Amino acid sequence: MIVVTGATGNIGRPLTKALAEAGEQVVAVSRHAAEVPAGVRHRVADLADPESLDLEGAKALFLLLSGDAHAVGAGPAALVERAAAHGVRRVVLLSSLGVRTRPFGTTRIELRGLEDVLRESGLDWAVLRPGGFASNALWWAESVRTHRTVAAPFGDVGLPIIDPSDIAEVAATALLSDRNGVLELTGPEVITPRQQAEVIADALGEPVRFHELTRAEAKAGLEQLMPGELADDTLDILGAPTADEVAVSPDVERVLGRAPRTFADWTARHVEAFR
Repeated sequence: MIVVTGATGNIGRPLTKALAEAGEQVVAVSRHAAEVPAGVRHRVADLADPESLDLEGAKALFLLLSGDAHAVGAGPAALVERAAAHGVRRVVLLSSLGVRTRPFGTTRIELRGLEDVLRESGLDWAVLRPGGFASNALWWAESVRTHRTVAAPFGDVGLPIIDPSDIAEVAATALLSDRNGVLELTGPEVITPRQQAEVIADALGEPVRFHELTRAEAKAGLEQLMPGELADDTLDILGAPTADEVAVSPDVERVLGRAPRTFADWTARHVEAFR
């Protein structure tokens, strides 16, 4: 049995489906009741309370932390300890590329510590470190629907954003493997926000205007979703990525035997969100 946390999100949902289609017994875990694929069991748990996570009979665990579980003092290491105590043999942790590229941010210090706990746990393990997600473009969905406008800062600064479905496929492979290690996950090419707007326009068959926000405007919007410190940290990456953050990793292709999906691939599957 494989337990998938964050099972209703843009990684957990396709991961749950892929594992079920591979013939695995899967338990999908989320904070609230949710629909899951046929044959998959669902359990409610809050990872901020490790005792709520039922791991009885599990052989593997996909560990995706919610935002508050990343906070200082949240104690996510207890989840790894609980997995070991319940006989789980393998844990695949969703981490972040920033653990390597910007290791001293508060949340990344916590994630790096969790990675270390996992390495030292005696369990089989894999750590997935993705960069930016293609699905972050859904932040623009309402403005595209209503005004055919994408508003974003740093319009001509690009990153090799990754399709969450590729992360899910790599995670499924890692859960069914016995290899330990770190995988850095990116898309196949660097793409800027302005270019993303053009891709969305092509998918819609209609013009989409790009409006460049100032950093202050962008921070004000991000602070509605995250603490100010994390908003600044995000904007630092978006505005001045390091050489490592714009590098295209070979790990998706190495694991899956194919190139990562492009932003155009992701947009074609989600174009209805922008209509």
